[in-house]
Amino acid sequence: MKTAIKISTYLIVFLFIFSCSKEMKNTNKPEIYSSKEIYKSKEISLENDTKIDSLISLMTIEEKIGMLHGNSMFTSGGVERLGIPELKMADGPLGIREEISRNSWANAGWDNDFATYYPAAGAVAATWNPELSYTFGNSVGQEARARDKDMLLSPAINIIRTPLGGRTYEYFTEDPFLNKKLAVPFIIGVQDNDVMACVKHFAVNNQETNRGTVDVLVDERTLREIYLPAYEAAVTEANAYSLMGAYNKFRGDYLCENDLMLNKILRDEWGFKGIIVSDWAAVHSTVKSLENGLDIEMGTPKPFNEYFLADKLIAAAKAGEISEEEINKHVKRILRVLFQVKAIDGINRTKGSLATEEHFQDSYNVAAEAIVLLKNEKNVLPLKLEGIKSIAVIGNNATKKNALGGFGAGVKTKREITPLEGLQNRLPEGIKINYAEGYLERYSKNENDKKEEVTLHGPTTVDELDALKLEEALDAAKNSDIAVIFAGSNRDYETEASDRRDLSLPFGQETLIEKVLEVNPNTIVVMIGGAPFDLNNIKEKSYALVWSWFNGSEGGNALADVILGNINPSGKLPWTMPKNLMDSPAHATNSFPGAETVEYKEGILVGYRWFDTKNIEPLYPFGYGLSYTNFEILNLNTNKDSYKEDEIIEVTFEIKNIGDIDGKEVAQLYVSNPESSVERAAQELKGFQKVFVKNGLTEKVTIRLNTKELAYFNESINEWTLEKGNYILKIGNSSRNILAEVSINID
Repeated sequence: MKTAIKISTYLIVFLFIFSCSKEMKNTNKPEIYSSKEIYKSKEISLENDTKIDSLISLMTIEEKIGMLHGNSMFTSGGVERLGIPELKMADGPLGIREEISRNSWANAGWDNDFATYYPAAGAVAATWNPELSYTFGNSVGQEARARDKDMLLSPAINIIRTPLGGRTYEYFTEDPFLNKKLAVPFIIGVQDNDVMACVKHFAVNNQETNRGTVDVLVDERTLREIYLPAYEAAVTEANAYSLMGAYNKFRGDYLCENDLMLNKILRDEWGFKGIIVSDWAAVHSTVKSLENGLDIEMGTPKPFNEYFLADKLIAAAKAGEISEEEINKHVKRILRVLFQVKAIDGINRTKGSLATEEHFQDSYNVAAEAIVLLKNEKNVLPLKLEGIKSIAVIGNNATKKNALGGFGAGVKTKREITPLEGLQNRLPEGIKINYAEGYLERYSKNENDKKEEVTLHGPTTVDELDALKLEEALDAAKNSDIAVIFAGSNRDYETEASDRRDLSLPFGQETLIEKVLEVNPNTIVVMIGGAPFDLNNIKEKSYALVWSWFNGSEGGNALADVILGNINPSGKLPWTMPKNLMDSPAHATNSFPGAETVEYKEGILVGYRWFDTKNIEPLYPFGYGLSYTNFEILNLNTNKDSYKEDEIIEVTFEIKNIGDIDGKEVAQLYVSNPESSVERAAQELKGFQKVFVKNGLTEKVTIRLNTKELAYFNESINEWTLEKGNYILKIGNSSRNILAEVSINID
C-alpha cells in the first residue's frame, strides 16, 4: 500500500495512523495504515471585527498597551472587565514546557503539568514524512489546550547553516523545500486544536554566537530561495496565526523592528494577518518596533512596566509620538486571533488531553521512523539473538535522559524510556545485559558555570576517560557476545545560547569506542544527538553505525525495535554530515560566526547544494539512510516532455523491494538546470515521497510539482523567473545516490 503524501497548493494534508498497539509491543508484522483523513488550514476570520472595534472603543490607552507586552513570563495582558483574557503561551519544541512562575524562570511547582516528551524537530525531519509532522503538531496542540494555552512557541524552522549550530536539534533541515513541506502540516496540526502556532525565529537566525547583536547580511536571491520559503509557506499555505521575531539584526535593523521583514514582506507581500511576538528580550525600541510591525513584546525577568511596549509606550502615546490609531491596529490583530482560537468566548473550544497513551504512541511513531541506519557491514543488524547469551550495553547515553537539560525549553515528563530500558523491555529474559557507563559527562568548572549564558562557544568538556569506567566498559565488552555503545551528545552539550566549538565527540567517547572495538569487534555504535559529529574513524572501524536523536518519551523502545529488527529503519538524514568542518560552506567561505556582522558568502549553496556543486564528498550525504532491505527504481517517466509556466509535472516511477523483508523507502526528486544563465546548484530537492513496499512487490509512485518550483529569484526585477530550456529530473535515495533521471523542456 502506498504511504506517500501529497501536500497540494490548496493545503490538503493527509494523516495516517500506525496500527501499532497502545502498549507498543514487539511485532514483526508490517505496519498497516488506516484510511486517510483530510485536513485543511483555517484562515484568520474577520467576522468578529465589529465586536472587536466595539471592545477597543471601550478600552483605556493603558488597557490597550497592557495587551502589547508581557505581564508575566509567558502571558501578555488582558482586560478582565471586558472579558478579554491574558494571552497564554508555552514553549514546545519537545512538548509542552513545565509551568513557569509568573515572575521568574523558576518552576511553578505544579504536580499536574507532566507532559509527553516528543522527538526533536531534527528527528521529525529525519522521518521525511509530512504526515508524521502533522501527527506531532496535532498531538502537541492537544497538550497545549489541556494546559489552557493559547499559543505554542513552535515550530522553529530556521535553516541549518552550520553543523556547529547550538539549536540544530531544534530545527528541521538544511533544505528549504523539505523545510516547508514539514512546517505546513505541523502548523495545521497545532492550530486544528484552537491553539496558535508561533513560527520562529523570523528570520535568518542561524547561529547562537552573538545572536543578540550580530547583523546578518544576505543577498536578496539567497534570502528568497533559501531562508524565506518555509516562512512564506507557513503564512500563505498553513495560515499561521503568529510568528516570533528573532534576536539578530538583518541589514542593519533588529528583526523585531525591521520594516522590510515585518511589514513589507510578511504583511504587505504575503498577506500575514496574525500577530508578531518578540523573542524574549529581543526588543530594542518603543515607537520604531511598534510602527515596524511588532505586536507583543515578551522578555526576561524585570518589572513588566519597564518593557519598551509598556510605560514607555504610554508616555510616547501621551506625548503624541505615536498615534492611538497605530496602537489600536495592534490590539485588533491580537483580538482577532484570540477570537480565532476561541479564547474569548470559549464556545466549543477544544479541551485537549495531556500525556495520554495515544500521545506516547504518537511520540513512538515519530521516533521509530526517525532513526537512521548509517552503516551495516556484514548485515550485523538487525541483531540476531540466536546463540546470544549476553550483551554489553556501554555508554553514559544508554541511561541519559534528555527531556530536560541545557539552556532552553524542555519537558517535565513521567515517561522517558532510555536506550538501556528499551533493550531491557525488548530482549528475551534469558539474555544477560552487562551495563557499563564507559565515560563521564564532565565539563571544566569555569565553562560549566557559564553553561546557561549566551556564549561564544559551547562548554569545554573534560575528554580524559576515567580509568575505572574504561576498565568496566572493556570488561563488559570482553565478557559479552555482542556490545552496543550509546554515544554522541546530550542537551547539556547541544544547547540554545551557544554553538559548538568543533565536530569532535565530547567526553573522550571516540577513544572509548576504539578501545571497545579492539576487544569486541562485534560492537554496534549508536549515536544520539541533534547535529553532525566527526565520525570518520568510527565509520571506518565499526561494522554497524546507527544515528538516533533526542527521541522523545518512547525513544528507547523505538531504538531497541530498530536494533532488534522489529522496525525496519527508514530515517534519512535531513542535513549533510561533512568529513571535515571546513568542507561545510559557512566555514569554507570563512563566514561563520562573523563579529558585528556576518555575511553569508556561500549564497544559495547551503548544505548539500554546496557539496554537490563543488563536488566535495561528504561523510554522509543529505537524504542518506539505509534499510534492512533493498530497493530498485524502475520505469521513470513524466506525463509530458514539455511544459509551460504554472503547469503540473507528473513524475511517475516504480519502487521495487528486492529484499526479504517489508520496508519503507524515501524517493527523492532532485532537479538540475544545466543550461541556466545564472548560478544554480548542481541539483535541488523539489519533491519526495515515503513509500511502504512489501518484500518482492512493487509500488507505483507519482510525485507532482508545479513548474513554478523550478524558478529562481531574479534580483534585477525582484521577481521569480522560470527559465526556458532543458531540465533534468532525478530520482534517488540521497543527494549523492541518483538511481534514474529523465529530461523535460520548459517552453
